[in-house]
Amino acid sequence: MTTETQESSKAAVGQSLAGKYLTFILGGESYAIPVLKVREIIRLTNITTVPQMPNYIRGVINLRGKIIPVMDLRLRFGFRAAPGAAENAEKSCIVVVQVKNPAGQNTAMGLVVDAVEEVAQLAAGDIEETPDFGSQVDTEYILGMAKIKGAVKALLDIDKVIGGDTVARMAKTAAPALTG
Repeated sequence: MTTETQESSKAAVGQSLAGKYLTFILGGESYAIPVLKVREIIRLTNITTVPQMPNYIRGVINLRGKIIPVMDLRLRFGFRAAPGAAENAEKSCIVVVQVKNPAGQNTAMGLVVDAVEEVAQLAAGDIEETPDFGSQVDTEYILGMAKIKGAVKALLDIDKVIGGDTVARMAKTAAPALTG
């Protein structure tokens, strides 16, 4: 690939991903999701456990009469508890996002994060393609990498992070558990 072609490819990636992102902390690192996917941010509240869920599914919450499944992104990414997590628990919150289920319909999902940072406007020049980590590393859920205020943040494709199979399994298992 020529340098000109590489630059053109980088510009196209940046252009397609430019926009507003909600940035948050998870396991001591910064991540971002498109702000259009975010419905609201709420304080960490009591989460009702649902049996037979993967360890990263914390359970469900009742959000103004609607049952919302909640996923712990730290556990989803295989992170351990961060040093000082107990002291920072008051910063933890649930980011309610809109994701697509396997049928292609939008559904709400809560994501437990360590802390929310800000909403950042990213220009095309701030975004680069996801680096090649080798064939053994799955980066399908990373849209790109952004440079924000001197720091690098991974831009997440939240639909792929959550995965249609996760949403389907939660819906199938949570419904009987909540009614029984």
